[in-house]
Amino acid sequence: MSTEERTHPRHHVDKPLTAPIRLSIIAVLSRVDEIEFRVLRDTIEISDSALSKQTSQLEAVDYIAIRKGYLGKRPRTWLSSTAAGRAALKHHLAALDDIVNGTS
Repeated sequence: MSTEERTHPRHHVDKPLTAPIRLSIIAVLSRVDEIEFRVLRDTIEISDSALSKQTSQLEAVDYIAIRKGYLGKRPRTWLSSTAAGRAALKHHLAALDDIVNGTS
């Protein structure tokens, strides 16, 4: 069966967003223009290393943008969602809704 023939909504979930941490990241980022790494870390209650790993995976699929800079003399990292990331979240949530509510 080819991908085009698959009609069950589970075939339409976004694979990178099936991980709860990545879904949490993109959900937060979709509501803000930009957020500092530490604020996001505290918001979704995750360690620095785990957040770094998950954001790298989202950046690799162009769902988020990562900007590094300085605030005074201290290095900082800011994250934002891309248009592709916001679209992926929208489609992923629609697929989940179709699964739960049987609308497909």
